Amino acid sequence: VLQCEIRPFVIIVFIVFFSTAFWEEISGVDEHYTPIRTYQVCNVMDHSQNNWLRTNWIPRNSAQKIYVELKFTLRDCNSIPLVLGTCKETFNLYYMESDDDHLVKFREHQFTKIDTIAADESFTQMDLGDRILKLNTEVREVGPVSRKGFYLAFQDVGACVALVSVRVYFKKCPFTVKNLAMFPDTVPMDSQSLVEVRGSCVNHSKEEEPPKMYCSTEGEWLVPIGKCLCNAGYEERGFAGKCTDMYEYI
Repeated sequence: VLQCEIRPFVIIVFIVFFSTAFWEEISGVDEHYTPIRTYQVCNVMDHSQNNWLRTNWIPRNSAQKIYVELKFTLRDCNSIPLVLGTCKETFNLYYMESDDDHLVKFREHQFTKIDTIAADESFTQMDLGDRILKLNTEVREVGPVSRKGFYLAFQDVGACVALVSVRVYFKKCPFTVKNLAMFPDTVPMDSQSLVEVRGSCVNHSKEEEPPKMYCSTEGEWLVPIGKCLCNAGYEERGFAGKCTDMYEYI
């Protein structure tokens, strides 16, 4: 199966729903003869295509905002004869939030459109003959999300497209120690502001000035302010980020 991931790592199996011409799971090799599995659809000869593919339920974990990275190939319509007016060079990405995995019957209107996805590079019949894989990578941001999980869905409207991989992830500022203060894992709240985080002093230390840092939307710690100092009889050695008994090594 084509796989996706969200941190912490979760495997997602695509489930095909609702259309007259379905996406197909295809096994093949790339230009380096490495085995790959894709989901493909190429019903470019017929009008009014509406072919859907969706994931199973993806737990949100602590994410406030999620990112969807797509790797895909898309055929140049000009390289396909007799498809003028029916062939498209885009597909649509959707999502739906849910507190549990209950989506038994697929309903289009329950999904919210994230974006129309287009390729920077499309391939031709000549590329196929030369085994050239023109792989596109697109990342879209979704959120804020608040329910326990969500589904992703892909709508084909008449393109010749192959989904090679889908990666779902979120960003966080990881646990760190700065100026003898510990800062916990922190997830950014939205795409516009920094999150102020108060640090706590490591063992055998006390505040000189209240320690704090800011967690950015990119998952980076910024602007350290304040610090802790080691208690009497303890000292910081090197960059260990802890206070050690100064007589321990005598």
